[in-house]
Amino acid sequence: MVLPFYWMLSTSLKTPLEALKFPPTWWPSSMQFSNYRDVFQQIPLWRYFANTVLVTALSLFGVLATGIMAAYAFARFRFPGREVLFMGFLALMMIPLPVYLVPSYIILYKLGWIDTYAAMIVPWTVNIFAIFLLRQHIRQLPQDLFDAARIDGCSDWTTLRRVVLPLCKAPLVTIVVFNVIASWNSFFWPLIVTNSDKIRPLQVGLAYFSREQTTNYTLLMAATTLAVIPLILLFFAAQKQIIQSQARSGLKE
Repeated sequence: MVLPFYWMLSTSLKTPLEALKFPPTWWPSSMQFSNYRDVFQQIPLWRYFANTVLVTALSLFGVLATGIMAAYAFARFRFPGREVLFMGFLALMMIPLPVYLVPSYIILYKLGWIDTYAAMIVPWTVNIFAIFLLRQHIRQLPQDLFDAARIDGCSDWTTLRRVVLPLCKAPLVTIVVFNVIASWNSFFWPLIVTNSDKIRPLQVGLAYFSREQTTNYTLLMAATTLAVIPLILLFFAAQKQIIQSQARSGLKE
């Protein structure tokens, strides 16, 4: 697992000639930190980073807002068709993206959202896995907590904000990490709905850069390293919460 990351980092610090050398060298003979500077001169990498951060942040906000409310409703409210509706949501997770790609594109085209930030954000503001994970966690919370909140005069909104959310730290962190990784690495959908370079996210921008610099492996690896580092740091920072949420997601009363 570690070897590809090591090879990516070492290649990003080599000269173009050394990167093509055979047999390959495992560590650069001279550190070429200028490769990272050259990447920013070759492509608008800061623009790609800004677009990716914007899309990731807004889609994550939508996922958290819709996921928390939907999960609380499925876990605590009783209404006709609740289980059927929830099972329908889970069934939608089995449908691959290419199946609904064309109708989704047609809808966005009629809305005039093609080549806009809305096309990359709005369709991804609902995440079924987030709803499922939060629902499972909320269902295993003791009923006494909700009874005590009701006796104290708390409304459903107050109970959700003061009782449920503080006890859902682990699944919320997991949802944040998974959605940030998914949005950060999103490629196929932004490639379809964007045309101009000014709103391209990071992965699409790197793909176009890769097509232009097919033999310049040092710059390609330098750009890839810069794109991967934030995700690696995020994952290791939230590793404990991810393990806790996954261990608890299968529990029930």
